[in-house]
Amino acid sequence: MNAVSQLKGEVYKRSEVEPRNSWALAKTRSALAAVVVCLAACLGAVGAGTAPGQSSGVPAITAKPQHVTVIDGRGTTEIHWDTGNASMGFVFVTGPERKPVLFATGAKGTQKVPWIRSGKYVFELYSDQDRRALLASGVVFASAETEAAPQGMLWRSRARWLLVLVLFVIVYFAVYLSSTGTLRTTFPTEPTTSPRPLHVRRNLLLGIAAFICLDGIIFHSGLYVSILAPDSYAGRLAVITRAEKQRAPSGLKEVLVLGDSRMAEGFSTTVADELGSAAGFKFVNLTEPASTVNSWYYMLREVDPAARRYSAIVVPYGIGYEPSTADPLRISMAAPLLRYGDCFNFASAFQRWSGRFRAFTACILRGSAYQSDVTDLLERPIARIKSVQQEAERLYSRVVYKGRDYDLVGTSYDPTTGQVTFAPKLTEAQRAAVRKSLIQPSQSDMEYSLKLQRDWIPRILNRYSKSSTAIVLTPVPRGPFVDLPAFSMAYHSVLPSVITQRTTFSVPEQTFEFLEKPEYYFDAFHLNAKGRQRFTETLVSELVGRLRSTDSKPHFNSGFQLAADRPLESNEAN
Repeated sequence: MNAVSQLKGEVYKRSEVEPRNSWALAKTRSALAAVVVCLAACLGAVGAGTAPGQSSGVPAITAKPQHVTVIDGRGTTEIHWDTGNASMGFVFVTGPERKPVLFATGAKGTQKVPWIRSGKYVFELYSDQDRRALLASGVVFASAETEAAPQGMLWRSRARWLLVLVLFVIVYFAVYLSSTGTLRTTFPTEPTTSPRPLHVRRNLLLGIAAFICLDGIIFHSGLYVSILAPDSYAGRLAVITRAEKQRAPSGLKEVLVLGDSRMAEGFSTTVADELGSAAGFKFVNLTEPASTVNSWYYMLREVDPAARRYSAIVVPYGIGYEPSTADPLRISMAAPLLRYGDCFNFASAFQRWSGRFRAFTACILRGSAYQSDVTDLLERPIARIKSVQQEAERLYSRVVYKGRDYDLVGTSYDPTTGQVTFAPKLTEAQRAAVRKSLIQPSQSDMEYSLKLQRDWIPRILNRYSKSSTAIVLTPVPRGPFVDLPAFSMAYHSVLPSVITQRTTFSVPEQTFEFLEKPEYYFDAFHLNAKGRQRFTETLVSELVGRLRSTDSKPHFNSGFQLAADRPLESNEAN
């Protein structure tokens, strides 16, 4: 309301002395610029984003949120730790009426905690496993959801929309009052008999145009993407995509590997290069946890605009699920790669209309996808700058990562009762991770995962239809408990044969069945260090052998070939 009063004051000043009109006009236009910037900062009110706790440069451990609301018996927070000097750190958690247990290790990192229940949790960062030297500690408070909580959330949502409405009205009056012409000093400012019309439509359009232009300058130009939180989902995707785009050619036959967390934990670039370099192959890893096949498409568009940079691209497929509740995460994650023209295609990839609206808005008004990130930047700008400067270190950590060093041997799952018997060696945090991964997804979430693969893998194929790049489909191991209902589906039912036949070749479905044992996993989805080694060795061996065989055969300009185990013939591009 202060801004409105200021603008009214400007009107009265213009009426006092006519020669001062030009000065007042300039003053009002300055106010307009300030108001629009303020509105751009509040863009997140119509969307949602993700941003983690940031590194402070000194030993620290933080939780976001620190106060957790427990719904249906469980709550979630995210723990971020940093030893401050790149030394090994050990994070222990002490739950309500429980002894400290090892939660995570590493110099720094971020890990979600989905098993929070009512009570107090103390997270402590030590420099040694025996808990002799405490570096930092943090407390998480959890309480059960009350009836007032949904009401409070409703009022907060209404307040945000009210803020947007108020700011929009301010922009409108700022544009209106900045227009040329003499205004009356008495109320109403503009009577219906005035020879000077209100220009309502014009002013609204000007306000909307100014809003979109400012959003484009800040968020679509890449200006803000360069300072995204590197530990956020959007930040990590932007960092690896930018690094790959700027990487110089190796001179070898480059094979790009895509994938989500299952491939990120299962595929090792270091092992792959050791095995493939003798045959002239170099492997590039663009796997990223929580990414989906539609985000892979936009990543390819970004790093390979001419569609001829790579000798082959490995696209994984398999049985899984994509919860619709994760729509805000997927939108904010893909936001750095989106363009104005993606609004319809990107929005169509979401099940619910709320997700489609958010996705559409993120393409037009990119700032709507960065709400949490902008808030975090404003709260801790110095920490953000230091974190951005550590980009090279994060990229190096991806390369040298060897996987989790524990397994599930001794852990069993009874499909008839749904009960899990844990091995005594597993910590409480490890058991919680296994329990979470064993949650039975809904049928709609599983069907949605299949739909994404069936809709977007053909788009990748279409993009490389006239390229010499080989598109290779590979299954991913299903898990250590293949008798789970979620994993009972056969691989050949995931993708229709009309899709697999358009690829250069597909890795046989049974290739990784030997890995579907507890000794190769650290939860129900992800391979451990031992499984990572075996999976990479097997995949690279399969790829190098088949790609060398393909290179020795006649090449088709269409880029479409049948699977390698079938007679080779060209197909007409769709």
